[in-house]
Amino acid sequence: MAAAKVNERNGCIDGPNNPMVTPLLTDLYQFTMAYAYWKTRKHEERAVFDLYFRKNPFGGEYTVFAGLEECIKLIANFRIAEDEIAFIQASLPPSCEDGFYNYLRGMDCSNVEIHSISEGYVVFPNVPLMRVEGPIAVVQLLETPLLNLINYASLVATNAARHRFVAGKSKLLLEFGLRRAQGPDGGIGASKYSYMGGFDATSNVAAGKLFGIPLRGTHSHAFVNSFMSPDEITDKLLYNYDGSHACEDFVSLARTWLRKLKRSHVLGGIFGETNQSELAAFTSYALAFPSNFLALVDTYDVVRSGIPNFCAVALALKDLGYKAVGIRLDSGDLAYLSCEARKFFQAIEKEFGVPDFGNTSITASNDLNEVTLDALNKQGHEIDAFGIGTHLVTCYAQPALGAVFKLVEINSQPRIKLSEDVTKVSIPCKKRCYRLYGKEGYSLVDIMIGENETPPKVGERILCRHPFNESKRAYVVPQHVEELLKCFWPGRSGKAREELPPLKLIRERCIKQLDQMRTDHLRRLNPTPYKVSVSAKLYDFIHFLWLNEAPIGELQ
Repeated sequence: MAAAKVNERNGCIDGPNNPMVTPLLTDLYQFTMAYAYWKTRKHEERAVFDLYFRKNPFGGEYTVFAGLEECIKLIANFRIAEDEIAFIQASLPPSCEDGFYNYLRGMDCSNVEIHSISEGYVVFPNVPLMRVEGPIAVVQLLETPLLNLINYASLVATNAARHRFVAGKSKLLLEFGLRRAQGPDGGIGASKYSYMGGFDATSNVAAGKLFGIPLRGTHSHAFVNSFMSPDEITDKLLYNYDGSHACEDFVSLARTWLRKLKRSHVLGGIFGETNQSELAAFTSYALAFPSNFLALVDTYDVVRSGIPNFCAVALALKDLGYKAVGIRLDSGDLAYLSCEARKFFQAIEKEFGVPDFGNTSITASNDLNEVTLDALNKQGHEIDAFGIGTHLVTCYAQPALGAVFKLVEINSQPRIKLSEDVTKVSIPCKKRCYRLYGKEGYSLVDIMIGENETPPKVGERILCRHPFNESKRAYVVPQHVEELLKCFWPGRSGKAREELPPLKLIRERCIKQLDQMRTDHLRRLNPTPYKVSVSAKLYDFIHFLWLNEAPIGELQ
C-alpha cells in the first residue's frame, strides 16, 4: 500500500478510504455543543484535548496504536458540504441562528494541530495517543470520528499482535475473518489492522487491492463435495513445470501414485480405499493451480482419505517438476491430525526419496483463538500456518477499547475532569511524553511532563511518579530517551509535518516495537504491568488542581 498521497492539484492529503468518514460521522451533541460555543462566542477559544485509553484490552498490559492515517486524512479534508449543512439545520432546533450555519460553511482544520504517537507503536493507559489543539468548536466536532477511527483499529491490531505472540514468530498467520466480520467496514478494517499487528496475509480480496496486503486462499468443502468421480475430469492434460513436455493424463498419474502409496510397507496399513470424489476434486484443483496446490483434507476422513489423496496428487505434480504447497485442516483434533500428517509426509520422503516432502506445509483453521493456539503449543503440533477468523476480526474476547477524548487545557488554562473513580480522573494541561529505555534496550517507563518542563536526558536521574498513587515512585537513569508525540498535522503553526508511511513499514515498526518490550509485559497470563508515570512537577500540579477544583463538603 502506498503512503497517504498528497493531491498535487489542491495540495491536500487524499481523503479517508471509507467514503462514510465525513464531518457527519459524529454524535448530535457535538453539533449542539458547537452551536452553544458559537452562541456564547467561545467557538474560537484555543482548546487542547487528549485522546487516550484507561485500560489495556484482553486482560493484557499493552496496546498497539492504529488508525492514525485515517484520522489525518479526515482532518486534511474536513469540509462540511452544503447538503450536510442543510441536514444539520433540519436536525437542530429551529431557534438556532443562521449565522451558525454560515460559520459551518467556512469551517476546516487549517487552525488545528495534531501531535500523535506514531501508528504501530506499543502504547499504554493514560498516555495521550493524540493531542488535538485548535478552536474548541472545531476540535469538539472531531471527537467522535477520531475515537471511531482509533478504537476499533487499535483493538484489532492489538488482538493480532497477541495472536502473533502466542503462535510464535516462525508461524504463518492468515486472516480469514471477512465472512464473520461486522459488515463490510469491519471486514476491511480488520484485514488492514490484523496485517499491521503481525499477520502475514488475508483472504480479503478487496483489502488486498486497497492496501497491498498479500492474499492467501485455497478451496472450501463445497469444492470437494461438488465432484462425484475422477471420470468428470475431461481435460487431463498438464504441461511440466518448464513447459518442455506434457502429461496427457494427469488423473491416471495421480491414481498410479495412490496405488503405490497403498502398496507401501510403511503406509499401506493406514488407509484402504480413499474417497474417489475427493481425489477428483484434488486432481482438478491441481490441474488448475499446479504451482499453488493446497488441499482441504477433512471433508471425509483426514487420515484414511484426505492425506493419501493429497499425497498422490502432490507426488504426481512432483513428477512434472511442481512442488505442492500443503494441506489445510479445518476440523477435528488439530494437534493429533497435524502430527499424523507430518509422519505421513516424512515416511513418503524416506521411502520414495522425495526431497523435502516431509516439510510439506500444514495449515490449520476452525475457530482458532489465543486460547486454542496456546493449548496447541502445550499439546505439541506440526502446524506451520494458522487461518484465524471470527475471534480475530470480531475481537470476541473484548468488543471495545474504550478510548476517551478529554479537555486538558483552554486558553492556556489547565483543566481537570474529576471522578469518584480515580481511574477516570484526567491528567491536566498540555503535555510532552517520553519513553525511557534501559541498558538492555527494553523500554522501562513512559513519562508525561508539562510542556515547558526540561525533557529527560540520557544518563541523568529522573523521578518518575504514578499520577495518582503517592507511594508508587522510582528514580530512572535512562540509556535512551524517545519523545512520543510528533506533529502529524501542523495547521498554521509552521511546524514540520511527519510523513505517513505505507502500511508495510507500519507493520515492520509494530514488530520492532514489540521486540523492544520485555516478554513478561507481553505474555498472555499474568503479564507484568508497564509503568506509566508523570514528573514530580506535574504530579504536584495534578494534585494542586484536584484540590482546587473539588468542592469542600460540610458536615452538619
